[in-house]
Amino acid sequence: MKFKSIDLLVGLFVLLGFAALAFLAVRAGNMSSSIALSDTYEASARFDNIGGLKPRAAIRSAGVVVGRVTAIRFNDKAYQAEVTLALDRRYKFPKDSSAKIMTSGLLGEQYIGIEPGGDLEMIKPGDRITLTQSAVVLENLIGQFLYGRAAEGGEK
Repeated sequence: MKFKSIDLLVGLFVLLGFAALAFLAVRAGNMSSSIALSDTYEASARFDNIGGLKPRAAIRSAGVVVGRVTAIRFNDKAYQAEVTLALDRRYKFPKDSSAKIMTSGLLGEQYIGIEPGGDLEMIKPGDRITLTQSAVVLENLIGQFLYGRAAEGGEK
């Protein structure tokens, strides 16, 4: 009888461990906050380069998550990446707001930052944000820096 109660306790301990791991996986994968955003409206934006932006990436304004990226596709007529944004209905943004792809930290995850404009008319479902700024690609910056250094050295 003693062994059965110990086995039962070990089994419960293992189940609690799996539940804790599942909880951490959901929190680390940013899935918990995407579930919370249920009442949204869609808008879109086009970027020349989205870098490492992925679906379910955060959309932030003033550091607050105001939505999520729902889809990314290539527009073969404009040769740009078209990003579909699901914005929380509680947050309204002027039509002349700008969207830019930003990075958390030096090598962190990428997200879309929205800076509100000054227009009195607000973005409606299905609208496109036209003022966009593409992702800053670290490799391009390093290349520009090295090319600039090489050009400076050649002029002397």
